[in-house]
Amino acid sequence: MADGTAQPAGRIPVQPLPRPIRCTAEGSAARYRVPREEVEKYSSACTLSDMEIFIFPDLLYALVLANLMSPRVWEWRNDPWFERLDRMSPVRRLGRLRQFIMDHYEFNLDLDTWGLTTKERELARFREFMDEATIARSNALFGYEGDRYYFDMDIRRHFGLDKYEGNVIPYWKTETVEAMDAFRFKPGYSTGAGECVSLSTLYAVAMFLVAGIPLEDIFLIGTPLHSQNFVLVGDGVLTNNRRLLTRTMWFNGTELSYKAQRALRHEQVTIVAHVTGWIHCVYPVATIDPAQYEQFARSLRKFLHVPITMDIVLNFLRQYPDRQRCFQLRHVRHGRTMYIPAEVVYHYEHSSPCRINDASRERLLNEIDDDEFYPLPIPGRILLDDIEAVFRHAVDPRRIDEVRCLLEQFGCEKLMTSGALDDLIAFAHIEPRLPREVGAPIEWKRYPVLPLRPDMLREEVLDLLARLRAEHPVADLAWYAYRDLSATDWLPFVKAAVERSPVSIAGAEGLDDLAVEACLREWPDESIYDGPRCAQPDEVWNYRRGDGLEKALGLLNVLAVRHPASEFDLEVHPDHVVLSGAGHRSVWASSKGLRGLIQLGPAAA
Repeated sequence: MADGTAQPAGRIPVQPLPRPIRCTAEGSAARYRVPREEVEKYSSACTLSDMEIFIFPDLLYALVLANLMSPRVWEWRNDPWFERLDRMSPVRRLGRLRQFIMDHYEFNLDLDTWGLTTKERELARFREFMDEATIARSNALFGYEGDRYYFDMDIRRHFGLDKYEGNVIPYWKTETVEAMDAFRFKPGYSTGAGECVSLSTLYAVAMFLVAGIPLEDIFLIGTPLHSQNFVLVGDGVLTNNRRLLTRTMWFNGTELSYKAQRALRHEQVTIVAHVTGWIHCVYPVATIDPAQYEQFARSLRKFLHVPITMDIVLNFLRQYPDRQRCFQLRHVRHGRTMYIPAEVVYHYEHSSPCRINDASRERLLNEIDDDEFYPLPIPGRILLDDIEAVFRHAVDPRRIDEVRCLLEQFGCEKLMTSGALDDLIAFAHIEPRLPREVGAPIEWKRYPVLPLRPDMLREEVLDLLARLRAEHPVADLAWYAYRDLSATDWLPFVKAAVERSPVSIAGAEGLDDLAVEACLREWPDESIYDGPRCAQPDEVWNYRRGDGLEKALGLLNVLAVRHPASEFDLEVHPDHVVLSGAGHRSVWASSKGLRGLIQLGPAAA
C-alpha cells in the first residue's frame, strides 16, 4: 500500500520491536532530561492517543496549553469575522466562535487515520500504570460499550469499532491545531478536521483567546467515548464536537440536542480537566482545585435539570414522536374551529422557523395545508390546548409522585402505560456520573497556579509556561505536546516516532527502501509546524509534506521495522540531516535549525 492509508481493518499491524534509543541534542535542548520513569508519559504527549490521555490525565490540559502556545489560534483574533466581538455578550461571542469553527473544521471519526495497534501491545505498555480490568471497563477500544441502550444500537458498531477483529484496535489519536489544519491536504477534505478531543481542546483555547472567557470558567469533560467542555457562562454552555448548546437548547427536544446528551446520559465521566488540574474516575489523587470542582459539579447539575412546565412537555413530545399520537391541537381556520394531529404539526416544524411551543404557533398552524385538519375532535386524543389551560405550576422531575399526578391529569391510559413517566423524568433530569466528588476519599494534590489571562500577549504566555516548567507538570508536558525540539528532551519524541507510527509503515508496503525515500522526496519540503517544532512520521505520511528532518525520521521509522538487526544514526545539523544504517545513506535539507544525534540500536530479539 503506497497510498498513505492505514492497514485494512482487522489486519494485524506490523509492530516495531523495542530498540535502545539514544538522543544527544545540542543547544538549549541539551538542558532537558526526562527521568527514565517518566519517559512513557512524556512520549505520550507527542502522540496523545485516547488511551494515553486516559492513563496520563495530565496530557489533556497539556494539549490545551500546547494549542495556546501555537500562533494559529492567536491569528484568529485578526480575522474580520471577529470584529466588534468585544461589544457582544459572552453567549453571543461563543455563538460567533461556533460558526467560525463550523466553517473551518469538520468532525473526523475515521478511526483508520492514525493506523492500528493491538490490545496486547497497549496493555503491556500500560501494565505498570493501570490493570487490564480497569482499562476494559473504562475505554472504548477494549470492549467498553457504554449503557446498553446508548445510541439505541451497539456502540462499537456506531463508532466503527466492530470492524476491528480479535486483538486489532485503532490508534485513536488527538490532533494538535496544526494537525487539524493540515487535514485540508488529505484527499476528501477541503478544510481542517479533528476528532472530539481535538475539537474540545481547540474550543477551550479559542474561547479563552478569542471570546475572552477566563480559563477558570472552562472545564473539559472526558468520557470513554466522547470529550466536550462545560463553560460557566450564563446558565452554562456545553460544547459538542463543533456545536454549542445552551441550557435552553439542551431541553428543546431536537435530534441535535438528543445526540449531544448521549455521553452525559449514559457514560461515566472519566476525566474533568481544568486550568487548576484534573480529577479522574480511577485515580485516588486529584489535582483540580476542590472549590472549582465543586462549583463545576453544582453548575453542571443545574444545567442538566429543568422543572417540568407545559413548554417542557411540548419539547418532550418533540423528542418522542411516538407519544405525539396521543395529542391533537385546536385551531380556528376561516372562522371555523378545526382539529389537527400533533404529529402533523411537529412534522411541519422541520421546514419552518415557527415552533409549536412559543408565540409563533399560530403562524405555524396557518402554514399547514387545509386538508391536514379535521372538522371535529379526533377521538381518543388529548387536546393540548385544554392541558395548557389547567397547567398551573412547574413540577420538579425528582418528585415522582407529582409527575405521575401530572400525567394522570392528561386522562390518557395509553400514555400512562407506555413508559411516559420514566421518559419524562429522564428528559427533564440527568444525574451525571462524575469522578470522585468533594467529600469522597481522595487525596487533593495542588498544582501551582497558572495565572493566564485573556489579555496577555503570546510572548507573555510562552514566557510564563517556560518559567513554570520545573514546578508545574502540565506546563512541562505542554512543551512536548507543542513538539518544540529546541526546548525538550528528544528521547520522548523519537520514541513516539519509531514505536507508534503505523500509518507510514503500512503506506510504504510494496515499495523497496529506495522507493520509500523517493516517495518522501516527491512531497513538498514544507512542515506543518513552524520553527523548531516537528511532525511525527505519520503526520508527514498523512499530509504528504514535511521538512527534511521530518521526512528522514519517517524513512527511519520504516527502515527500522524492515531491518531490525541494523543500527541507525540520524545526524541533525541546522540546515541538513544525514541518515545512515542498513547499507543506506541519505542527506536531507532542513530548516529546523537543530543540532544533535539520534541513534537506534539493534532491535531486541
